[in-house]
Amino acid sequence: MARPAKAGARNAAANAQLQQGLVVASHGRHCLVETPEGQRLICHPRGKKSQAVVGDRVLWQASQDEGTVEKVEPRRNLFYRQDEIRTKSFAANLDHVLILIAAEPEFSEHQLARALIAAQAEGITPIIALNKSDLVAPFERAWTRLAPYRRMHHGVLPLSLTSSGEIDRKSLLERLHGKTTLVLGPSGAGKSTLINLLVPGAAAQTGEISQALNSGRHTTTSTTWYWVDREAGTALIDSPGFQEFGLHHIEATHLARLMPDVAEYAGDCKFYNCTHLHEPGCGVIAHVEAGDINASRYRIYGELFEELSQPRFP
Repeated sequence: MARPAKAGARNAAANAQLQQGLVVASHGRHCLVETPEGQRLICHPRGKKSQAVVGDRVLWQASQDEGTVEKVEPRRNLFYRQDEIRTKSFAANLDHVLILIAAEPEFSEHQLARALIAAQAEGITPIIALNKSDLVAPFERAWTRLAPYRRMHHGVLPLSLTSSGEIDRKSLLERLHGKTTLVLGPSGAGKSTLINLLVPGAAAQTGEISQALNSGRHTTTSTTWYWVDREAGTALIDSPGFQEFGLHHIEATHLARLMPDVAEYAGDCKFYNCTHLHEPGCGVIAHVEAGDINASRYRIYGELFEELSQPRFP
C-alpha cells in the first residue's frame, strides 16, 4: 500500500514544477510560450507530435534556457481546415474570426463561405470586414455581393485601412475589446496593414519572434499572437495566407445547419433527412425559388455538399 502513496507524492512534486503559459507563436515543432508575467521562451513538445497551437493554455516545465510543453489544457474551440491529405490548425480558444476581404482584388465568395462554416462549426463568432471603401465603384459591387451575409446577421464592417485610419481603428477596437480574434485574409486584402494599425510595433515583434523561432524571413508562415491591450485581454492572432480551405472535417449531412440562411428554412422540409438538393417538398428549394435564399449561396451549398459526400480514404 505504500507504493501508490510514494507514486502519488512523486506525481504531486512533478506537477508542482509545472508552470502555466500561453502559446503566442508556433513554427515547425517548437513554439513560443508566454508566462503570466509576460516572459517568453521557446518550448518543445513532449513526444514526437506537436499538439499545441497559438492560443492554447499549456503546462510547461523548464529545461535549461528553454522548456517542454507537458500538457495542453482543454480548449474552448479550435479553428482549423482539413483537406484530403492534412489538417492545418490556425488557433485555439477564440472569441472571433475576423475575415478581411477587399473590394479589389475581387474576393472569393467560396473561400469566404468555407471560413464562415468552419467558424460556425466551432461556435466562434465571425466578423466580415470589407476593406478599400475609398474605391467607390469596386466597393459598391463588393458590398452588393455581401448583401446575403448582412441578412444572415454577420457583422460586415466597411473599412478604409490606411496608416492614418483613426476612425476605423477606434470602431474596431471597441468591437474587439476584451476578445481574442483570429485575423484571416487573402493576399492583398490589407491584413498586415490592419495588424500594424491596431498593434503599434507589430512588425518589430514579428521580426523578434521569427528570429527566436529561427523561421527565417518568411514570417507569414508562422501564426502569431499580438496583445492589443494586455490588461483588458484584447488580442489579435495573425495567420498565414492560404489558397484553399478544406472542410473535410465537416459531414455533408451537417452542412445545412452550418449555413444560417439554409438552416433557417431546413425545418420546412417534408422529409427529416432532406439533402435540400432534389427532394419533393423541400422547404429550402422553395425558398431559393422565392428569392429568400440567395442563388449564389445555394449553389455554394450544392457544390460543398457534393465535395463532402465523396468517399474518404484514410
